[in-house]
Amino acid sequence: MPSTDSAARELQDRAVLWSMGEIRATEVVAGACDALVAGLDSPALRILAACTRAEADYDVPDLLPPALDELGLTFYPVGSVAGQEAAVRALAARMLAGELTPRELAFRIHKRFGHELPLAERLAELDDEYDILEYGDRASAQVDADVTVEARRLAQHPRVPAESTDA
Repeated sequence: MPSTDSAARELQDRAVLWSMGEIRATEVVAGACDALVAGLDSPALRILAACTRAEADYDVPDLLPPALDELGLTFYPVGSVAGQEAAVRALAARMLAGELTPRELAFRIHKRFGHELPLAERLAELDDEYDILEYGDRASAQVDADVTVEARRLAQHPRVPAESTDA
């Protein structure tokens, strides 16, 4: 059984990936269930975990923010820079856990953020390198290694507070 800290981190990652459009609401509900099993508990988390697959797309937007708040976690507003950076770190952690290949990580980051997010600029550049491998002298394994180094750096990057939603 995962620790409550790792369950909280996983729920936080799923929340930010959902808010940035990277995963479906049903994965957030599954994360809430996993968090309960790991020992996290709050009234809103229980309600979130009780959502059916049919309800998830409709209910997660209203249920997730209070569940995270009750657990002392952050809900990142859609489109916020802090949320984008948290999503990059969450995707990097997923790659390091073997859920994505280095090329998939670089592609997804580049596709979602282009060269506009300074924190993820190196991954966007590395995605460009994958595209020109056949014309250069680098091997795919070399670019994979560079992506892995960058993913480790991103996964260790300090967390930043959410941006204010007052604007």
